[in-house]
Amino acid sequence: MRIVAVCQSGLGTSFMVEMNIKQALQDLGQELDQYEVSHTDVGSVSNDMADYFFIEYSLKDTLYTIPEEKLIALQSIIDGEEVKEKVAAIIE
Repeated sequence: MRIVAVCQSGLGTSFMVEMNIKQALQDLGQELDQYEVSHTDVGSVSNDMADYFFIEYSLKDTLYTIPEEKLIALQSIIDGEEVKEKVAAIIE
């Protein structure tokens, strides 16, 4: 499964979310080598680059070319528990 964290500039925020996704996968007992987790900026996103895109809720409308079911909008990008809940939902 490919997961990409997306933020406006593709630097700090998306990297932090990427790290939280990896931690969530580990906490949920998943083998990280079964997943490809990365981060990028809004302008570089294409539909075929991932199965799921984790984004800040306010950016959701900017990714209108991505199917809704692939977008995982976060209310708080710094809330590791929210990331963990969303990760758990997609791996079930």
